[in-house]
Amino acid sequence: MEKNNTALRIVSLGFESVRFRRSVFKDEAKLDINYVPGRLPHREKEHRLLMEFFDFLLHSPEKMTQRVIITGEVGTGKTALAQRFGADVVIEANKSGVKLRYAHVNCREYRGKLLLILHQAIAVFRQNFPKRGYSAEELLGTLMQILDEENTQLILTLDEFDTLIEREGSEAVYKLTRLQETRAGKPQRISLICILRDLKPTERLDVSAKSTLQRNVINLEKYSQQQLADILNDRIQLAFKPSTIAEDVVNMVAELAFSESGNARFAIELLWRAGKYADADGLGEVPPECLRKAVSSIMPTLRKSELASLGRHEKLFLLGAARIFKETQKAYVSLSEIEKAYTVICEEFEEQPHSHTQLWKHTQFFSALGILKTEVASTGKRGRSTRISLPSIPAVELEKELSALLEE
Repeated sequence: MEKNNTALRIVSLGFESVRFRRSVFKDEAKLDINYVPGRLPHREKEHRLLMEFFDFLLHSPEKMTQRVIITGEVGTGKTALAQRFGADVVIEANKSGVKLRYAHVNCREYRGKLLLILHQAIAVFRQNFPKRGYSAEELLGTLMQILDEENTQLILTLDEFDTLIEREGSEAVYKLTRLQETRAGKPQRISLICILRDLKPTERLDVSAKSTLQRNVINLEKYSQQQLADILNDRIQLAFKPSTIAEDVVNMVAELAFSESGNARFAIELLWRAGKYADADGLGEVPPECLRKAVSSIMPTLRKSELASLGRHEKLFLLGAARIFKETQKAYVSLSEIEKAYTVICEEFEEQPHSHTQLWKHTQFFSALGILKTEVASTGKRGRSTRISLPSIPAVELEKELSALLEE
């Protein structure tokens, strides 16, 4: 019996250690793709512009409607901007005593079918509205009837709007944009925000549909590397415990995301994955190695066959880089640090080290392959040095593969 009790105590302690493990997260939901932060760094100007475009809803509701297009590459904040604006304009409307609702519908999610999109808009007001038995025209009429009954305005945002154009063409767009013309003398109720990557899909529309749609266009430029770092720092304050992510790690994530067309969504995803790897290892912080694991889990960049095809000293040099990153846990190191590690490895394998010039060529070669990343950094008034990072391959895995190849 005593033996069984001891076993139970051990199991209980095991559960406690899992339950009370150190997590780097304060609230990881703040990194979810659907989370919309209270403020959007570097999208303040576009937010103000949207508020200006729809200002009439707060002061002269029912007198007119608005149509706005938001364009931009993946990860430039189009959806977040629209949703942040939607929440904010409804708050302002409530303060002014104006009845206003905001509905956000992803057209791709509903296969670009106008009927399904309209049903989702109606569900904002009537959750149990029948899903079958109505045409798109009837649903449009029903939606307008509901808005009249509730004496409210609606801002309807159609995300991934290009899928609606591809599926149903000019007719669907014309119905949405010319809806008010069938209600002469009645209150105007529905304004549109259409989100798509660029305006090319609208070129397929006929003249009538295009002329009613392209009134106001807000184009979101891709984020710069510094802007991405600002966005990440904002999210880190919301999602992570203090002092769990060093500035160098943030800069690494920003660099990687900038190379992916300034994709903030990709940057936030990397941050979340790196945090999960840190928690899995019980580290209490997010070192560069966890970020490398996160990158390699999303976009594997190197095959074993590619490592095997390297020259002997290229392998020795890269092994030196892998070891220095593994041992120092730094995000960035200097070429001289890698050279020292390379020299030690040459001694291990009884090889004569190559010159500094040749090692610089190795650095440039691995930079071109995307294995190492080099950048020139300022060290003072006139000083400049090259710092090197290992952005996308875990140092531990790289060291293991290269060591095995060199032993062969």
